[in-house]
Amino acid sequence: MVSEQLESRGIRDERVLDAMRRVPREEFVRQSTRRNAYEDHPLPIDEGQTISQPYIVALTLQAAQLAETDCVLDVGTGSGYAAAVAAELAGRVISIERHPELAAAAESVLKRLGCDRVTVIVGDGTLGYPDLAPFDAIVAAAAGPRIPAPWVHQLAVGGRIVMPIGDSRFGQALTRATKSSDGALRRENLGAVAFVPLIGEYGVSDRS
Repeated sequence: MVSEQLESRGIRDERVLDAMRRVPREEFVRQSTRRNAYEDHPLPIDEGQTISQPYIVALTLQAAQLAETDCVLDVGTGSGYAAAVAAELAGRVISIERHPELAAAAESVLKRLGCDRVTVIVGDGTLGYPDLAPFDAIVAAAAGPRIPAPWVHQLAVGGRIVMPIGDSRFGQALTRATKSSDGALRRENLGAVAFVPLIGEYGVSDRS
């Protein structure tokens, strides 16, 4: 997976590559799809959600430029896989999931694997988590029409937001936004992607 899907497609951050090697992806997918766990495409999980393909997880975390002491807000826990990889790179990961069943399942797997740097919270991820702000990075596994305003307020100066922006009708672009000292965001387009919608007060309406 690392050599054929990540390094060959431009993932160069050695810390990200090592983290992807260490986290057992098969632990985060359904039993019926374990044989496909390391293939280069998303896989279905419960509640109509997916676990992102390995390359997208690596690209997102490489773009987030995580340091060992960073506090990261991970929006859209899903299976918990991306949070587990992020926890290999950062000091603390706060992961928010709107589906209680997914949150409970992810928390169980993370605890079993000893991922004690991840805290899973049930809630509206578009609101962020002000109790533990500011965050050094915010990463999202769902696409919204714009960056939620609470995330901008909760992001530290110099912090990075990496999220897909757009919708299924007009397409999505993985975007990195870095917060400058005056509070402005410098945006970079990292390429076309396809994600589930970011549901919440500052996202899109609930389609479930």
